Amino acid sequence: RKEEKYAYLDEKQQVTQIEWETIVPDKKHTWLTEGLHSEFDDFMPLGTKETKAAKTDIEGVVFKTYGRGVATCRDAWAYNFSQSDIADNMQRTIETYNEQVFKWTQQTDKQMKVDDFVLYEENKISWSETLKANLKRGKFAEFDRNQIRQSLYRPFTKSNLFFDRMFNERVYVFPSLFPSAKTETENKVICVKGIGMSQPFFALMVSVIPDVQFTPNGQCFPFYTYNEDGTNRKENITDWALNHYQTHYQDNQITKWDIFHYVYGLLHHPVYREKYAANLKRELPRIPLAPDFWDFADAGKKLADLHLNYEQQPESPLIWMDKADTPLEWRVEKMRLSRDKRQIIYNDSLTIGGIPPETFDYRLGNRSALDWVIDQYRIKVDKRSGIVNDPNRLDDEEYIVRLIGRVVFVSVSSVGVVLKLQDLTL
Repeated sequence: RKEEKYAYLDEKQQVTQIEWETIVPDKKHTWLTEGLHSEFDDFMPLGTKETKAAKTDIEGVVFKTYGRGVATCRDAWAYNFSQSDIADNMQRTIETYNEQVFKWTQQTDKQMKVDDFVLYEENKISWSETLKANLKRGKFAEFDRNQIRQSLYRPFTKSNLFFDRMFNERVYVFPSLFPSAKTETENKVICVKGIGMSQPFFALMVSVIPDVQFTPNGQCFPFYTYNEDGTNRKENITDWALNHYQTHYQDNQITKWDIFHYVYGLLHHPVYREKYAANLKRELPRIPLAPDFWDFADAGKKLADLHLNYEQQPESPLIWMDKADTPLEWRVEKMRLSRDKRQIIYNDSLTIGGIPPETFDYRLGNRSALDWVIDQYRIKVDKRSGIVNDPNRLDDEEYIVRLIGRVVFVSVSSVGVVLKLQDLTL
């Protein structure tokens, strides 16, 4: 803290009284190298900017391309638990936008600035640079219900997303990863925490479009890529990587899916995450060749099934404690954990107990999976627009209760897989 710095300088009084330490930058010109391990540079990178730019099968990397999750710059409008609400919200804002475009095309002041022209009514529209640029071009928008897609907004938090280039500030690579709902049945994507973020490293696999903060400033590595019309499916793991793994392990049975799962398993290895924590804050993961390929691949496949199919997993046997004098309600407003973290106060009529302590050992950044569910599955009212985002499902009132049981099961099961990974040598 600054007080400590002042106290230190006050104590020394003169610069000559300070004991200086000479620091030398590494080959990447990094001056502060504490905690960095040089052998990390020898591991195979998941992907590089050079590979992405080349758009060809380049040597020395696992994946040809990768990219960030979708950044809308208007989450209250473009995301919602309710399909009908997101449709209403987007139709309303598109109508407002088109009115503004029409007025812009009619005005004759060539020096007029867009910022001085547009309507600032936050209950009707949320402006961003991309949307203003489209208005300047005189480009009208259309509402298409097919643009409402499944998304993971935060870990284990499935939402609806209005997936659209005009009303998402940045879609990055995702029109070529999930161009249609059909591709959600076959493509898989490993999302990792982005660089320069303070949260502990984590990775989570998805089969739908993730938000840019699904993993903080995350980067996403897909198994398949497509043309934007859904045709021309291509494997994204390089042929070089396949040959490299098969040659190194002297095993031609290894497939690209096996490598995909090997990577996912290794990214969960506790020693890897702890030892290379400083490296993983500065750059994207690099993958060592562990002595036993198949143990990591099998662990990664188990974790992938748990995380991708979390809504279909068994429910952990929790204890429902409903109040005898209060009618049982399934509706959630805002859940909270008890101090000992053994119970969730679901609402005024229901408390869910018997949560195993190891549930909280499965962490995604600074929170456990269950913490994410408790935080996200609540009624939110956006202060600017007044839009309500309500996670309660009228057609499936018990969904959130079942989700809690399943996320507890996934958490405990993931911890079990990771504990076995811990015994594997990197």
